[in-house]
Amino acid sequence: MKTRPLFLGEELFKLIPQRMPIVMVDVFYDATDTEANTGLTVTADNLFCENNKLREPGLIEHVAQSAAAFAGYDTYRQGLVPKLGFIGEIKKFKIYRLPLTGECLHTHLAVLGEAAGVTLLAAETRVNDEIITSCQMKIFIKND
Repeated sequence: MKTRPLFLGEELFKLIPQRMPIVMVDVFYDATDTEANTGLTVTADNLFCENNKLREPGLIEHVAQSAAAFAGYDTYRQGLVPKLGFIGEIKKFKIYRLPLTGECLHTHLAVLGEAAGVTLLAAETRVNDEIITSCQMKIFIKND
């Protein structure tokens, strides 16, 4: 992972169609054709926080928006506007613990396959070196 992110904060709006209050990625570190790294600092005012913990739907949305940012990065490099994406399927979603407010999530995505507008990704989210969640997700990108 690069030490200097490619996109931070509101710069991410160049990559994702989501807007506040449901923005679940605040940093895009880097990407290749088949892998990407994103992040999120969990804040107390996050829509998905309860009792100082980011709840399960927030973790799912973070992974989905990480995938959207990954797809959006490719679109951005082509000079196009990010497209709307949809979660098609979530498999093998494991939560080892819920992150606390103030913790920084680091998510690694790897493309497992692509066909007919569907991308299958493996995702792993860490806090420091601790894996807190992992899953596979199918994402559909809406083409106009």
